[in-house]
Amino acid sequence: MREHHNLTQLKVCGRSGIDVVSCSRIEQGHSSPLFDTLIRIADAIDVPLADLVR
Repeated sequence: MREHHNLTQLKVCGRSGIDVVSCSRIEQGHSSPLFDTLIRIADAIDVPLADLVR
């Protein structure tokens, strides 16, 4: 979804306040984010949370 919105991982991390390593681990499926982290990522990408977790 991040790539669909033409956003780099670095940009999403910066907007959400999440460090790059954590963002990468979440995106690759190596880490399960907390609910508030998902909300921050959805806000950073500017998509509804429901769309992010589909």
